[in-house]
Amino acid sequence: MALTIENVSVFADGLDHTECIAVHPDGSVWAGGETGQLYRIASDGSQIEEINNTGGFILGIAFSPDARWLAACDLKKKCVWKLELESNRLEPFATGAEGQTFNIPNFPVFDRQGNVYVSESGAFREVKGKVYRFDQQGNGQVWHKGPFNFANGMALSADKKYLYVVCTWLPGVERIEIRPDGTAGKREVYVTLPQTCPDGIAFDQNGNLYVSCYVPNSIYVVNPQQEVRLLVDDWEGHTLSNPTNIAFGGKDFQQLFTANLGRWHISTLPMPVPGLQLACHPAR
Repeated sequence: MALTIENVSVFADGLDHTECIAVHPDGSVWAGGETGQLYRIASDGSQIEEINNTGGFILGIAFSPDARWLAACDLKKKCVWKLELESNRLEPFATGAEGQTFNIPNFPVFDRQGNVYVSESGAFREVKGKVYRFDQQGNGQVWHKGPFNFANGMALSADKKYLYVVCTWLPGVERIEIRPDGTAGKREVYVTLPQTCPDGIAFDQNGNLYVSCYVPNSIYVVNPQQEVRLLVDDWEGHTLSNPTNIAFGGKDFQQLFTANLGRWHISTLPMPVPGLQLACHPAR
């Protein structure tokens, strides 16, 4: 059953058109801004603090498995940054691999071994996206050369056998097999979402995949049988306004947080099923 926009509330207001969202194990919610801001938001949304600033445009962010540092993709600076949380030290982590440099480094995903997958969107209206993979020292490779139709948000399956990749102008989500040796295997279209521009994805503990769409202002749910239903829609575009990345957190991991690139706030909505823990979250 679809939710209504009355189920969605503003969690924190006063951010600069944030594209990304991530939840730290301590419950704090992190986001980025369009002029390089890296924000930390108290777990109850009561306080927003600008922790650091890259001077760029922050796209996707993710915490390392030990939650000691944050990987941040930067559109303007064309790199992935490493922000050490204890020292607040900010330094470039990667600018590409195998002689290829980033054009639009979009979204990072860590596995529990500390490897980080990074989607490279390619270019606007050009089918040339790919996926990189780096170790924690920033040594990397082109993990899958694609080409993807604007590779965007990503998520690992619960069994870690697949990497799911949003392809905004497919439009839909593809998935890539992760072989036992870590190399990329079979690639296939998981779901298509006609007349949408999907951006972010996240799994719940039952294997349902949530897909947020920059256009329309909607979130869809894809069940394990690959059946699609609408979770929530905001035709006015005020509470959900160009929703981009999404992340689970909050009490019992049953809050879905949504970045809104079109406005200045983070939205949240209660979910009946807890979210799937990421590499940085203790197993529940």
